Amino acid sequence: KVDKNGRIWYFIAGKSKKVRFHTYYERKMTGGKDMRILFYDTKEYDRTSFERQLQNYPSIEIDFLKTDLAPATAKLADGYDAVCAFVNSDIGTKTVDELHRYGISLILMRCAGFNNVDLKQAGKYGMKILRVPGYSPEAVAEHAMALALAVNRRMHKAYVKVRENDFSLGGLLGFNFYQKTAGIVGTGKIGAAMAKICHGFGMKVLAYDVYKNPELDFATYVSLDELLENSDLVSLHCPLMDQTYHLINRDTIQKMKDGVILVNTSRGGLVKTEDLIEGIRARKFFGVGLDVYEEETNNVFEDRSDEILEHSTTARLLSFPNVMITSHQGFFTQEALEAISYTTLENAMAYEKGNITENEVKA
Repeated sequence: KVDKNGRIWYFIAGKSKKVRFHTYYERKMTGGKDMRILFYDTKEYDRTSFERQLQNYPSIEIDFLKTDLAPATAKLADGYDAVCAFVNSDIGTKTVDELHRYGISLILMRCAGFNNVDLKQAGKYGMKILRVPGYSPEAVAEHAMALALAVNRRMHKAYVKVRENDFSLGGLLGFNFYQKTAGIVGTGKIGAAMAKICHGFGMKVLAYDVYKNPELDFATYVSLDELLENSDLVSLHCPLMDQTYHLINRDTIQKMKDGVILVNTSRGGLVKTEDLIEGIRARKFFGVGLDVYEEETNNVFEDRSDEILEHSTTARLLSFPNVMITSHQGFFTQEALEAISYTTLENAMAYEKGNITENEVKA
């Protein structure tokens, strides 16, 4: 039976209960799109990038929301087949429960990370989680090196000084990366790209990972302790898991060389912030470059310039002259955005066709 709103219902034989058709079949019977996706936390650059790609996927319809995905906003997905979220979305147990309640069977992550998703709860409902594992390794690696160079040569301080017509060199002394040692923690695609950049700078490269990357024949794989003890630059490129949570803490910081540069463009939870601040105050670090940090959830991609950040760890970090923080922008290049939109829509099509993809995340 079709009601006045065009919705299709069917009646279960022998029961006085009517059940709503799944929206997919409803649209198929009425000539609509094959798949409707609701995008959460959409910025203008997301919309532009995806709309440019969408012309190659005529069976997919996308609606964009500025609001982020959370338990309270999951109900907005009623009538859609899938939702698309980003790295800072709340896709915990309550959100997954709500999405299931409204018939969502696919969660598309337009990012590599998925530590914000309750995979077990999603698996319980048979939901598929598809991500974008490698949109542009070079984009993130280049940003990591940019942070390393910036804190080394105090570019953030130099910029402000010259803006005030102060051309003195006090406080700007750095050191050569050439013939120094770079320690790369995690040698997947991004870590490998960073290792190659460091090698190109004439640095000796030490690497730590469970699996050795055969592309890095110039790197020496060592234990984490040996890497920390011998590296002038430590750059983090590993996923956030139980085993890597607070990988950088008081104990591991004490093992580092005095005057080391630490860069994190991976996940904020890899570094225990209180211990990092303690190490900075103890003058353990020559410089720290962070594109991610533990307190970033409320800050990522938001303009909070008119707010007073009370009791803010971020504000404490920014108070140090040898610390530079950027706003989770390591991925933010034209090439990366194009790759993200393409892979996300390809993931949607693979799901639609019932194809198996290596981009699926399982508990």
